[in-house]
Amino acid sequence: MERLKTRSAFRAAASGRRIAMPGFVLQALKIGGDDRRPPRFGFTVTKKIGNAVVRNRIRRRLKEAVRLAGVERGEASTDYVLVGRRAALSLEFDRLVTDLLTGMFALSKRDDPQQKRPRTPVDA
Repeated sequence: MERLKTRSAFRAAASGRRIAMPGFVLQALKIGGDDRRPPRFGFTVTKKIGNAVVRNRIRRRLKEAVRLAGVERGEASTDYVLVGRRAALSLEFDRLVTDLLTGMFALSKRDDPQQKRPRTPVDA
């Protein structure tokens, strides 16, 4: 699994698409260019969530969910950031993995040009 490590990469992903789940917020940014580059993942948990022990437990749970399900299901040339929420501690792990897959699928559908319908004007 390739990781996001620089602040600029995290900030760039924050400007992309996002979807909120109970245990985390998933942000994604499609990087143009090489379609062979595997997806990259970044993890962050803010201090308002809890002390270092709590934040690290949340981060470890999210990393494991990505390791089990996200790496092979992620879109190529896409950067993902998982922003942990406190609920990630109490959610069942299977639910965390399912939410990750659901979020990745939903974000890929939002970006699919075939899914976009032309806007029709609303008559007043």
